[in-house]
Amino acid sequence: MGKLTVTKIRNAKPGYHANGRAKAVRLSDGAGLHLLVKATGGKSWVLRVQVDGKSRDIGLGTVDLEGGNRAFGAHDPLTDIPLMLRTSLTLAEAREKAAALRKLAKAGADPVVERDKERRKAPTFSEVVTIAHEALKSGWADRTAKAFLASLEEHANPKLGPMRVDAVGASDIILALAPIWNDKPVMARKVRARVFQVLAFAKARGWRTDSLPDAREMKSGLSKQARGDNFAAMPFAEVPDFVKDQLALEAGASRMAMLFAILTAARSGEVRQAQWSQIDLEARTWTRPAGMMKMGIAHVVTLSDAAVALLERMTPDEKLRQGLIFPGAKAGKPLSDMSLTKIMRLASRSETVHGFRSAFRDWAAEKMPTIPAMVAEMALAHRVGTATEQAYLRSDLRDMRRALMDGWGRFVAPGLSGTGDNVVPLQRTSK
Repeated sequence: MGKLTVTKIRNAKPGYHANGRAKAVRLSDGAGLHLLVKATGGKSWVLRVQVDGKSRDIGLGTVDLEGGNRAFGAHDPLTDIPLMLRTSLTLAEAREKAAALRKLAKAGADPVVERDKERRKAPTFSEVVTIAHEALKSGWADRTAKAFLASLEEHANPKLGPMRVDAVGASDIILALAPIWNDKPVMARKVRARVFQVLAFAKARGWRTDSLPDAREMKSGLSKQARGDNFAAMPFAEVPDFVKDQLALEAGASRMAMLFAILTAARSGEVRQAQWSQIDLEARTWTRPAGMMKMGIAHVVTLSDAAVALLERMTPDEKLRQGLIFPGAKAGKPLSDMSLTKIMRLASRSETVHGFRSAFRDWAAEKMPTIPAMVAEMALAHRVGTATEQAYLRSDLRDMRRALMDGWGRFVAPGLSGTGDNVVPLQRTSK
């Protein structure tokens, strides 16, 4: 039984010279294992063994005081890392590692060589993708974690997956990205960032000693992406006529969803997932939960008269206002993203539904100059201000956002807003 306990380790302090300067101290656990408390207060494990008749100190790693608090039965991603590779050890792990190295020393092997042998056996890139995902996903939104894994499995693993993670270089990443670099530029940049994240994770785990590939090499090895790869947007001046034309057509769920996306400046996915339970027609609000939002933060949309009118015409019978507002063809299932895009294509428009957010933002900048830019950004559910400004800004500026959204509704749909004479009756269909 060792001499040290978790409490003793936590309370261990450095020593002091006669002149008051701090100094390192060693506390023995027995059998050659020591706790080294540095003058700075840092703590690590050291094993003293006899190798070829000489005493030798071997560093085992830093002290981990939190490991004992892990939930029983929960998967700990650290268990995927071999003991000899772990650089942060609990008391129990330090004893286990020390015992293994003592046996190797007694058998005549070099314990340092054996300690580092596993480190030289670098896993493959695909293996590190899995381990990194498991270790990091607790700090991500569920959607982010799924996108991280899916994008790498689809676009990086086919080329990089079988390679040892310590052998992946700039030329390999370039070959992996080339097929999507120009065809899917946004996804390509995301994959590139995630590949670098995996390599940085591998370096932190000791599976990779080389620096990450030089960004300049990456830039030189890939063709220049076309400019304007943001979402294609309709000029805001053209939006009112487009909305008027759409209101004159059959009021199917896809078309109504697209119009609601325009009136609320919301993302397509948020509209397609919208539930009647999130709508308060009396308060004229749409409260979207954190799980629906890209930023992972709940957000309240102020509904203009035009948006309210569209919802009331979508489902006139209050008793039927349950579940999805814009249901898909299958019961209980939302519309697909392509269903909204199809409406744009039927109108012979090449822009994206997402581009209406840009149209709204341009309109707000040019036509509502008295309302601060921060208000428009909040309406789009973007983060605003510096970290300090965010800490002090307690208001969601709802009154100003309501004024902005009411103005947008009157601009793009004067008929629905009751401010124009071009009211067009909508015919509800089952599709």
